[in-house]
Amino acid sequence: MLIVALLTCYCLRFRNQRKADITTVDKKIPNGIVEEQEQQTVVLLPRSPSATKTYFPIPVENLEEECRIRSADDGKLFREEYNSLPGGNPQGSYEEANKEDNKEKNRYPNILPCKPHHFEFFRSRAETKSIIQDNCKMLCLCLSDDHSRVVLAQIDAIPHSDYVNASYIDGYRDKNKFIAAQGPKQESVSDFWRMIWEQKSATIVMLTNLKERKEDKCYQYWPDQGCWTYGNVRVAVEDITVLVDYTIRKFCVSNTETPRLVTQLHFTSWPDFGVPFSPIGMLKFLKKVKQVNPSYGGPIVVHCSAGVGRTGTFIVIDAMIDMMHTEQKIDVFGFVSRIRDQRSQLIQTDMQYSFIYQAILEYYLYGDTELDVSSLEGHLHKLHNTCTPHDRLGLEEEFKKLTNMRIMKENMRTGNLPANMKKNRVLQIIPYDFNRVILSMRRGQEFTDYINASFIDGYRQKDYFIATQGPLPHTVDDFWRMVWEWKCHSIVMLTELQEREQDKCFQYWPTENSVKYGDYSVEIKSDTQCDDTFSLRDLLFCVVQEKETRLIRHFHFHGWPEIGIPTEGKGMIDIIAAVQKQQQQSGNHPIVVHCSAGAGRTGTFIALSNILERVKAEGLLDVFQTVKSLRMQRPHMVQTVEQYDFCYRVVQDFVDIFSDYANFK
Repeated sequence: MLIVALLTCYCLRFRNQRKADITTVDKKIPNGIVEEQEQQTVVLLPRSPSATKTYFPIPVENLEEECRIRSADDGKLFREEYNSLPGGNPQGSYEEANKEDNKEKNRYPNILPCKPHHFEFFRSRAETKSIIQDNCKMLCLCLSDDHSRVVLAQIDAIPHSDYVNASYIDGYRDKNKFIAAQGPKQESVSDFWRMIWEQKSATIVMLTNLKERKEDKCYQYWPDQGCWTYGNVRVAVEDITVLVDYTIRKFCVSNTETPRLVTQLHFTSWPDFGVPFSPIGMLKFLKKVKQVNPSYGGPIVVHCSAGVGRTGTFIVIDAMIDMMHTEQKIDVFGFVSRIRDQRSQLIQTDMQYSFIYQAILEYYLYGDTELDVSSLEGHLHKLHNTCTPHDRLGLEEEFKKLTNMRIMKENMRTGNLPANMKKNRVLQIIPYDFNRVILSMRRGQEFTDYINASFIDGYRQKDYFIATQGPLPHTVDDFWRMVWEWKCHSIVMLTELQEREQDKCFQYWPTENSVKYGDYSVEIKSDTQCDDTFSLRDLLFCVVQEKETRLIRHFHFHGWPEIGIPTEGKGMIDIIAAVQKQQQQSGNHPIVVHCSAGAGRTGTFIALSNILERVKAEGLLDVFQTVKSLRMQRPHMVQTVEQYDFCYRVVQDFVDIFSDYANFK
């Protein structure tokens, strides 16, 4: 009888809500847009079960094939699956969220925390009986737990002060593992910190920047330095670590009780449009969140701007990786359907939905390849022994995964234009359009913005390197134009001018006095042999007929043999240290790195620079993912298995040299 009564009430509410939805007129939001959607609000329409399709869990051994099928035809099946998701809880209770005193606390009027429901109107008695049996536990939860919204402690004499736009979200196994919240507004920042304190949350995950596309996405709710007080909560900055994909901020948070440490992990690599190009950064970020979050902490607070799109994406990736480990299968559709009942519209676009699959597939195919430096020696021993089933060295198996990566030829259009083909030294190594170095177009001269060069991320900074080929006689002017326009102060050269009687690089600096290259003049000031492996040239660089001059430091590595790799790693360690010192003195403008084609030795140098910097900072390394990331930014980076092995051996040499430091052993 109770079930019948509940269903009757639900049907009446559904009918009334449907009438209300039909008569509702879409309204524009003055503040901007919701996440990646073009419209100002997310349209929440009631969904009939007949309009949806069920998708079953996927065993991990079928994951790669399933992703391939769904990705075909420009992701048509991903869109179809995403559009089959239930919208969530449009007919739930938004009574608190819509109260006049609370409206200004909501960033978007249609993204609100609400009362969950666990009933749907089925057209047959059999379907109704089945769903009630499957969800009897959910029914009890619905009756006992009035809201999925986070309820704050009421402040005396302040009506509705228990409201914050935030919802409890379950993890794979843990109930209320997360709190999904909107990015705080200036009007709600005190409530946000009150929530952190009351919920005993020790970790905040931030997935938006403060401004995107010139629009406010989140109010800065922390001090840059010192301390700020928000209501009764005092927040003091303890430490800030800036990395290429995310920033870690540690806060000392206090109220009237013992101060607590709260860590904010701010993912800064989500683009203004769409989703990250690769899931590698997000997976590294997620791992760091898991490492940082203490077992005694309350729910992890996750927010973007509206608290549904990127927030839901992060939560689902976390849950599916946990499910993969436990059950050897994933159920993205089922999990998203469930958590949308806790906060409507989690996962806001089909691109975010397919990105979840990309991240899970990346994790399944390559796993966790991160190493502590103390385990490097043992790992090297494994890599240099044969492994089944192909009786190849473990090193060869690992490198083969990198060579199997698809080269994105469709993203090489500019370099393959007929007017630009002659500017490429090796036709197989052409920069991708999305990160190529763009020169200023010469007036009246078409195609003069092209040079065979790619921006490459460093350990802490995006676009920290420029990987390029050795200049050709007819591209040397463009080379110096690039150095000037991108304000480079360091050039690293990893080849001789000739090797094995073949031209590898045109000499682009004077032996004495000065030489004019196009609009630029280069004068040599000094040429010093630092040791057996590299020489150092100081070049005075200026635009002809202008007064401004710059000092360029040219590092020329001589330790690379014509065939193979260097016999030891000390020379490479030394030149990397010298370049880093120069960067600290001249400002962190892009470092130009080149060999002949700008891929093999160039990739090895950049990989080692990033790896060694991480070893020094964290005592960790991930050679595989470092090289994989480089290959996604420029084809064929770290070109041979010998160069790949050299990366490992140089790190081992580095650890041995500095073994007296405790963090390396």
